Amino acid sequence: MTTAATDDISPVVNHTPLLNIVLYQPEIPQNTGNIGRSCLASGAHLWLVRPLGFRVDQKQLRRAGLDYWKHLDWTAVDDWEELSQVLPEKNHWYFTKEATTLYTEVRYQPGDTLVFGCETSGLPPSLTSAAPDRCLRIPIQNPVRSLNLASAVAVATFEALRQWREDGLIPRDFRVQ
Repeated sequence: MTTAATDDISPVVNHTPLLNIVLYQPEIPQNTGNIGRSCLASGAHLWLVRPLGFRVDQKQLRRAGLDYWKHLDWTAVDDWEELSQVLPEKNHWYFTKEATTLYTEVRYQPGDTLVFGCETSGLPPSLTSAAPDRCLRIPIQNPVRSLNLASAVAVATFEALRQWREDGLIPRDFRVQ
């Protein structure tokens, strides 16, 4: 597990998150920067599973995350096995266009983990076939094959927050501290 990143961007862990967001081998720094901003806005912890298609100190990552990246709670791990040692897989939701269950048809719980694959190939079948009842999709119309990764993460993350507000688990005016 990385506790210090290259150059001037280092992981920060400030609190126990309500939600974990996992990016499995992300390739595009701008997407990861935007996802980092959404994680910070929602109080989620961002997990990056290597290999990454960029360096975490890359200019595009910083630009997309603006000046927020230094406040983001995030961790990079070397592989799926390392992540599994830290985050229990029973709380994982796997986002894939192959799923039949919609992301709005489940009830998210505090401490859940939303797992997203890389931009070009998504999640590997080794992850999704092991837990088909935990696979979710975001409905889209043809001819679009998939949403942008940053958009998909935002849609799912804020659906979890919406449910928690509705259930009274977080206040209506929820603010990340």
